[in-house]
Amino acid sequence: MKRQFHLAWFLSQGYGPKSWRGDWPGSDLHRWMMPDLFVDLARGMERACFDYMIIEDSSNVPYTYKGSHDTYLQYAASAPKLDPAVLVPYLAQATTHLGLVPTLSVSEYPPYLLARLVNSLDHVTEGRIGWNCVTGSNDGAAQNYGHDKHRPHDERYDVADEFADVVTRLWEAWEPDAVVLDRHKPMFADGAKVHPINHEGKYFRCRGPLNAPRSPQGRVPICQAGGSPRGQRFASRWADTIITEGGGSVATMKAYRDRVRQQAAEYGRNPDDIKVLFLAHPIIDVSMEGARERQRREQAEAEKHLDLHLSGMSRLTGIDFAKYDLDQPLPTDLTTNGHQSALAKWVGKTPRSILQSYARKGGVDFTGTADHVAGMMQDIMEEVGGDGFLIFNSYFDRRYVIEVCDGLVPELQRRGLTRRAYAHKHLKDNLLEF
Repeated sequence: MKRQFHLAWFLSQGYGPKSWRGDWPGSDLHRWMMPDLFVDLARGMERACFDYMIIEDSSNVPYTYKGSHDTYLQYAASAPKLDPAVLVPYLAQATTHLGLVPTLSVSEYPPYLLARLVNSLDHVTEGRIGWNCVTGSNDGAAQNYGHDKHRPHDERYDVADEFADVVTRLWEAWEPDAVVLDRHKPMFADGAKVHPINHEGKYFRCRGPLNAPRSPQGRVPICQAGGSPRGQRFASRWADTIITEGGGSVATMKAYRDRVRQQAAEYGRNPDDIKVLFLAHPIIDVSMEGARERQRREQAEAEKHLDLHLSGMSRLTGIDFAKYDLDQPLPTDLTTNGHQSALAKWVGKTPRSILQSYARKGGVDFTGTADHVAGMMQDIMEEVGGDGFLIFNSYFDRRYVIEVCDGLVPELQRRGLTRRAYAHKHLKDNLLEF
């Protein structure tokens, strides 16, 4: 019997403008800040029985490229963005099973505030919340929160280790049966079953407990994108689901998953409890020729705006790539306190070749009919071993939602590769279903 795999959606570029430059901008183009498009996406995902939507976020207007924020604002690239936690209740009201995973940074929240927010969201969604745990990498964001710059890369994960420990202990500070609700006694909650955590650590102090009961999932699923060696160790220790490109080939995808599972076992975890999802940008049409033509048009459009992609590279790494010749290999001694895994893929290559890969969305080429792409996904998962795919399209429109949710996914379901119905109420349980 074929092993089923999971599907999720990475809301790249966060809660911001999406289809404003596309062929299908939508009639509500000027209302990009309203939740309408994202509600349509969530409803489509629930029809297709996706596990979760992860809402990317950052909290600054970047200025790394050419020392100016102009290019970022010209393309609505990484700015503007609204707070993902605000979007979650709208998506929750429009769905009943879909998991919702806002990005909340350990560099920007105190542990208690984040633990309380996630606990509250898990209550009001009846157990459908996850936490995308990120450490922050752009010094502009650090400056918005009163710091000169971020801590060194690996130390940020030391901070995140302690942060995750505090947060998970706060989530569990109320025992599962602490709420009694005895009206006659009277006793709302048994104080003997609610515990301060009294944490005194290197980076944080927190008395606890949370001032709300344990939420439906208690310890909500943690999502993480561990690319660097230190990031992978953090993800192996804490994450319930991991976002990754996996290196862009089937062999490197398998190697990444195997490495994470081995490290998880070293931390005493069951590797099967971690779902590694690989980023995929499918281009679906009714014919192979139509899909290839769509792909060619996307690439041509991307290659007309190289500054958009150079600015993205600059934001990720803190390196101004405007300084480098497009056709000269990048120095091999470049270093970054930002996204180390991204820079590691680029050193020694020419910016132009990197940008061409950007235009192709990198990685495995999922272009074709629904049947063709579903077959590719089936073959890849059989070779990699699991656990599924994370759909992304930075500037999607409603047509794209339908092509994936009502075109590709039914073909996956027909092949028995993805679920046809939700078996559980909580996100955690749906992740652990297979």
